[in-house]
Amino acid sequence: MSEKDKPAEIGFDDFLKVDIRVGRITRAEPFPEARKPAYKLWIDFGPEIGEKKSSAQITRHYQPEDLIGRQVLAVVNFPARQIGPMRSEVLTLGVPDADGEVVLIGPGSQVPLGGRLF
Repeated sequence: MSEKDKPAEIGFDDFLKVDIRVGRITRAEPFPEARKPAYKLWIDFGPEIGEKKSSAQITRHYQPEDLIGRQVLAVVNFPARQIGPMRSEVLTLGVPDADGEVVLIGPGSQVPLGGRLF
């Protein structure tokens, strides 16, 4: 990675501005109106935040029925985005596999819903 391609260094206070929480997928459906293959997700973040919707381009590795009950991490304090007919309220996090397809990020063990990443 060249110097110009390195991400900007941030302070810890900048990191704290990004509110990343754990939630459980309660519902998942195909999202045929999206430009790229995606699913509509409903994610429960516990009583403090509640259930939020997300559009996720995760069709390569997951089927909707296999996502139910899975814990994931998501950014909960971005503004909502209109994606086709759906309002995506959180950014569900993942990392690319060797082919650039999204693999979801979640805790290695069951944890309480709404827990904040630190």
